[in-house]
Amino acid sequence: MDKKLIGIDLGGTTTKFAILTLAGEVQQRWSIQTDVLNDGNNIIPNIIETINHHLKMYQMSPEQFLGIGIGTPGSVDYSTGTVESAFNLNWDRPIAIRQEIEAGTGIKVIVENDANVAALGERWKGAGDNALDVAFVTLGTGVGGGIVQGGHIVHGHGGSAGEIGHMTLDPAGYQCTCGKKGCLETVASATGVVRVARDAAQEYAGDSQLKAKLDDGQDITSKDIFDLAKQDDPLALRVVDYVCNQLGLALSVVGVTLNPEYIIIGGGVSNAGDFLLEKVDTAYQKYVFPAVSKTTTLKLATLGNEAGVIGAASLVLDN
Repeated sequence: MDKKLIGIDLGGTTTKFAILTLAGEVQQRWSIQTDVLNDGNNIIPNIIETINHHLKMYQMSPEQFLGIGIGTPGSVDYSTGTVESAFNLNWDRPIAIRQEIEAGTGIKVIVENDANVAALGERWKGAGDNALDVAFVTLGTGVGGGIVQGGHIVHGHGGSAGEIGHMTLDPAGYQCTCGKKGCLETVASATGVVRVARDAAQEYAGDSQLKAKLDDGQDITSKDIFDLAKQDDPLALRVVDYVCNQLGLALSVVGVTLNPEYIIIGGGVSNAGDFLLEKVDTAYQKYVFPAVSKTTTLKLATLGNEAGVIGAASLVLDN
């Protein structure tokens, strides 16, 4: 009987699950709400319960699975499969994910950072075309990243490789949640784009739908700003051009440092599509070393919400 894989994408709101073939074909998918109450103590028991419930429902046994891969927020101790802390899960202490899920399911477990599993998913079954060397940047509430070299995630000496969002672009820039100023995350995340727009609106005197909305006190999202820029709103265009220039600059540093085959842009902000990609690529080409511009290509992610579960499942094959 062919073995299967389980991929888990543990998020602060939702936890996604998938059963896959060894070739990466998703056969079953489901999700549960992530219960962060009670100091996050319900999260792992809920994961164990839903896995066992679905295996029973699909009339499958633990012996049919090669393993479970799980992507989680927070800093991971890869030797023990423990998350040191993850504040959006209310984990302010080490959580022995691998040990607890293995004990509860009888299936081998491998734990990885959530941005890294998204990188693995896009590399394996998405925009990465199964290339050996890929860098991934995800533009969401924050900016995350993952580096794949030779088909394997690069962790670095302390596990912080791929923290592209905390590359300093402007030492006098916005305050970042990490404690530094001017990180890429402060301008290129969904919240960062809105922050740039609010500041730009205060200094803009011309006609603009975006300025009118902001001056009126309306809630604005990064999607609203990109949609208005696509309609040639002058303030929205100014904001988007600035954000894309900063992102192109950051990715040029990634390109010249790693020279991967692809740098893949994912996350909610990337839903702006080719409009975003073309502007970022224009800036990237302006800043990047010419030899790298010929060999490292920018692409948009293609897997959406499935990247995490697919990448998590691939951890089992990698190990």
